[in-house]
Amino acid sequence: MSYFKIFAVAVLSALLAACPSTAPIPDPDPVDTTYGVDESTGAETSGVGDDSIGDLTPYDDAVETLETIIYFEFDSSEVRPEDQDTVAAHAIALNENPRTRVRLEGHADERGSREYNIGLGERRAQAVRQILMIQGVGASQIQTVSFGEERPVSTGSSESDYAENRRVEIRYTN
Repeated sequence: MSYFKIFAVAVLSALLAACPSTAPIPDPDPVDTTYGVDESTGAETSGVGDDSIGDLTPYDDAVETLETIIYFEFDSSEVRPEDQDTVAAHAIALNENPRTRVRLEGHADERGSREYNIGLGERRAQAVRQILMIQGVGASQIQTVSFGEERPVSTGSSESDYAENRRVEIRYTN
């Protein structure tokens, strides 16, 4: 008898799911997105409510002034003391703007195997990520990627060329 009830409920559910709804879906109230002069008050409303991400804001200007490259010593993934303040400044900017995202791109110089350098670039990006997260930046705001030795800034073979390639680049994304 209980099988009959289960079967009846299943058939009834299938029939109800197959029935198309004939009720029209109401349109939402139209929203006036034009800007200019509010006729009721005469107030200028140009730019009010403009939430487009692509526009330059004071926040974007502030981020552009931050140093976006963190350099590392040879075969190291430890953030240097002189770069701690730079990472802290980025943490403040990200904490003040929780919808902003950042990609940490780890790099290495050409010494070492390709596989080793990919791992080293990842460890460097993760070191910067860890400092940002300790300072309150959400994990969802941070993405890491390693390019290893594949994207050098300097193609020479002097120590100063190698030093330029041992880095994490901080890239803001939306």
